[in-house]
Amino acid sequence: METSELIKAIRSQLGMSQKDFGKAIHVAFATVNRWENNRTLPNDIALAVIADYCEKHGVDRELIDAIKDRNR
Repeated sequence: METSELIKAIRSQLGMSQKDFGKAIHVAFATVNRWENNRTLPNDIALAVIADYCEKHGVDRELIDAIKDRNR
């Protein structure tokens, strides 16, 4: 799964808009939008923040592991 699809899947599972997800992980809505439209990729810090947020909010382990794998 591409990073853009992975972020969409995580956000969908959380039931959050791009704006709300961005606020939750402390990035702009436009940043989430660029990630999901495959225009940019999250950096290592953003990936770590996303993984941490997912762990705290009950996202499927498979998605968490996939995000963590991109941070290696």
